[in-house]
Amino acid sequence: MFRRLSPRYRAGHFAVSCLLCLGFWQLGQGAYIPAKAWVAQELMQRAWRRAKDGDAEVAPWPWADTWPVARLSAKGGDIELIVLEGGSGRTLAFAPAHLSISALPGEAGNSIIAGHRDTHFQFLQFMKRGESIMIEMADGNNYLYQVTDIDVVDSRRGSIVLDTESPMLSLVTCYPFGALEAGGPMRFVVTARMIF
Repeated sequence: MFRRLSPRYRAGHFAVSCLLCLGFWQLGQGAYIPAKAWVAQELMQRAWRRAKDGDAEVAPWPWADTWPVARLSAKGGDIELIVLEGGSGRTLAFAPAHLSISALPGEAGNSIIAGHRDTHFQFLQFMKRGESIMIEMADGNNYLYQVTDIDVVDSRRGSIVLDTESPMLSLVTCYPFGALEAGGPMRFVVTARMIF
């Protein structure tokens, strides 16, 4: 009734099965970070709504050591992102992050927000001088910034100015976009001045 499969056929079948499993594993690995970023944005939207209702330092999930501080809008509203407080690697895995050493948006000084080039800040590569960036704070204040400079800098040779006379915003991500290896020294910096 059943045919006995030859050892050669079984070996081929096993090899194909292994290759399929490896392929699915690689696809899963490639989708993990973008999927985590999307889920985190949904959880952060809930925390953001609570912060807008007056709750202070609302963690998006129980074990989070960060909280939403702002909402960033760009590209005519096509981009809307919750910004978390603190620029640790753990925070950046979920969302763009306001660096605690910098001014808050709307204050005198430079407000620095960092994000990953392959998820949240992928859109920076398409920004142009003169475009607008809106920052909404939990207290209801909105700050409109206009892009003045777009630069690629070597993080080993320079730094971003923190103390500025007028309120500024710097959006920072790794460069080049689409690089296969993470952690290089180059940074893509979009600088904007507050116009109101």
